[in-house]
This record gives sequence, C-alpha cells and structure tokens, in this order.
Amino acid sequence: MKRRTYDLQGFTICLDKVVLISALFEAENDEGWQFNVRLEGDVRLQIKRPTRAEATMARQLLVQALNSEEPGDSE
Repeated sequence: MKRRTYDLQGFTICLDKVVLISALFEAENDEGWQFNVRLEGDVRLQIKRPTRAEATMARQLLVQALNSEEPGDSE
C-alpha cells in the first residue's frame, strides 16, 4: 500500500489534500529558496531550504510522491 502522508519541515502532508505547489523562488530576508504548498481549506505551507539545489530536490520529491500511483490505480 502506498504511503499517503509525508513529514516535511515539522508538518505532515496528506497527499490527497494538496491542491497547489508553487514554483521555486528566492525567499525574502536572505532565507534561501522557497516554494509553497497549498492544501485544502486554504492552508499554506512555506517550504524553505538554504540552497536552490536543496529546495529544487525537496519540491521534486513532493511532486514525485504526488504523481506515484497505488498498485491497481491505472486503468
């Protein structure tokens, strides 16, 4: 069975509730790089990493987890 929740920066994200992932951008106040995850109910998580490479990898892993299918889901 596929894992449906993931821990990310102290939050547990339920993949069924993710509605938007923003593009990667430079965070304000020299806080590194950031992307936002919007969940159902208008909850927004700001994911910040110190380098662009780390932020890119974190975003790609989240997108990959969202795109993976459970066995038997494809028709």
